[in-house]
Amino acid sequence: VQLVESGGGLVQAGGSLRLSCEASRSTFTISVWGWYRQAPGKTRELVATILGNGGTTNYADSVKGRFTISRDNAENTMYLQMNSLKPEDTAVYYCYARERVLSLDYNYWGQGTQVTVSS
Repeated sequence: VQLVESGGGLVQAGGSLRLSCEASRSTFTISVWGWYRQAPGKTRELVATILGNGGTTNYADSVKGRFTISRDNAENTMYLQMNSLKPEDTAVYYCYARERVLSLDYNYWGQGTQVTVSS
């Protein structure tokens, strides 16, 4: 599966952005979707995940109540709605998917999209 992110950019603090992650083929075998981010000089961290079957979501404490992860299986696309953005949200955001095929897990990453929040 190839993952392509879009929607990043420059926004002022308090503003909103919506990131998209489009998969290159049908995603019915994807067990977990997620968004990670990496700020300069820091390790990559989990932002949010959503299960492929039932839609159960999980968020990092730092984004709870501000970010919403969702997916559209018909469009093979996952989204991250980011509201009330803060300068500390500045990072490269990566789309992630885990696929289970014959009891084996395969991990896929997008190329990343830059999000910059100015104060």
